[in-house]
Amino acid sequence: MTTPANRGPCVVVAGGGTAGHIEPALALADAVRRIRPDARIVALGTERGLEKQIIPARGYQLEMIPPVPMPRKPNVDLLKLPLKVRSAIKQTREVLDRVGADVVVGFGGYVALPAYLAARGRTPIVVHDSNAKAGLANKIGARYAERVAVAVPGTGLPNAEVIGIPLRGSIIGLDRFRLRAQARQFFGLHPTAPTLLVFGGSQGARTINNAVSACAEIFGQRGIGVLHAHGPKNSLAVQQVPGAPRYVSVPYLERMDLAYAAADAVLCRCGAMTVAEVSAVGLPAVYVPLPIGNGEQALNARPSVDAGAALMISDDELTPQRTAETVVPLLTDPLRLKKMSAAAQGTGHREAADVLARMVLEVVGK
Repeated sequence: MTTPANRGPCVVVAGGGTAGHIEPALALADAVRRIRPDARIVALGTERGLEKQIIPARGYQLEMIPPVPMPRKPNVDLLKLPLKVRSAIKQTREVLDRVGADVVVGFGGYVALPAYLAARGRTPIVVHDSNAKAGLANKIGARYAERVAVAVPGTGLPNAEVIGIPLRGSIIGLDRFRLRAQARQFFGLHPTAPTLLVFGGSQGARTINNAVSACAEIFGQRGIGVLHAHGPKNSLAVQQVPGAPRYVSVPYLERMDLAYAAADAVLCRCGAMTVAEVSAVGLPAVYVPLPIGNGEQALNARPSVDAGAALMISDDELTPQRTAETVVPLLTDPLRLKKMSAAAQGTGHREAADVLARMVLEVVGK
C-alpha cells in the first residue's frame, strides 16, 4: 500500500516497552501533528510493553508486532537473533505496507529492531537514542538510517546530531511557580514549606524508599515537606511530626507535571527521560543511579552534575545519614536552590520534539 498523493505523510514510530522509549515517541508524534495536522501517526508495539495502556490513551493507532528481546552486549544470544527476528520482520513489513509508511522513526529497544530491519531498503529510517550509551538496536538501525539524533554527545552512533530528548507538551510548557499553589493543594502538601519530591521510577526503588523514609522525623523537624512515590508494589509507613509539614507518600504519580510544580528539589533515579524532564522544568536534583546495567544512568546525570544543577550519590552510599546530610542543607538554602534551578534549565533541550519532527518530515519530503 502506498500513501495517496493528496494525503499527509504516514510516520511510523517504534518506541515500545518502557516509558523511556514510549514517551519520546509520543512527544515526536505530538510535534509532527502540530507541524503537519494532516500527518498520520502509527505506533508499533508488543503485548509485553506499557504501550498497550499508554499509546491508545493518547489517541494514536497502535499496531502489534512480535517482541525481539535484545541482548545487552554482543554475545552468543546475538547470534541467535536471526532466527528470532525473521517472523517479526515479516509481520512488521506487512504492517508498514498496510499503513503506507513514509518513514520509520525508532527509539531503541525490542520494538525498534524488527522495525529497522523491516524498513531497511524499503522505507526511510530515522533513529533517536536517549541514552549516553547507545543501545544495540539503535547501533544496528543507525547503519541504515537517513538521519540519527541523540540526546547527548558521545553515544558512539555515526553521524549523530545532538538534539536532546523529545518531551511532552505538559512538561515543556510547565510553569512550576504559577502552578505551585494548585499542586501543593492537590497532593495535600504544606503551601509554603520547602518540599522534596522523591521517586524511583514507575516501580519504585527500595534503596531510595528506605533511606528517605528513615529521614521523615529530621525532615519534619527542619520544616521540610516530602512527596514520595514509593511504587505500586511497595508500601511506606512514616511517622508524621506533629505541627511539621506533611510527608505525603503515594504509590504512583499520575500527574508528574503537578509533582514537579509542587517541588523545590527532587531525589530520584537518573534514567535519560527523568534527567531530561527534571532539567527542562528547572528542578535541582539529587540523582541516585541504578546500580545495575552498564553505568548509563550515571552518564545520563553527569552533565547536570558538572553544570552545578545536580548532586549524585551512588546507590550503596545512600544511607539515611547521607540522605539527611545532603537534602537538609540543600532544601534550607533558597539561594542555592535558585542557582541550581537556573543551571538545570541551561542543560535542557526543550525544543527537541520540534527539532526531531522537522528532521523526520525533511526525510519524508512531503
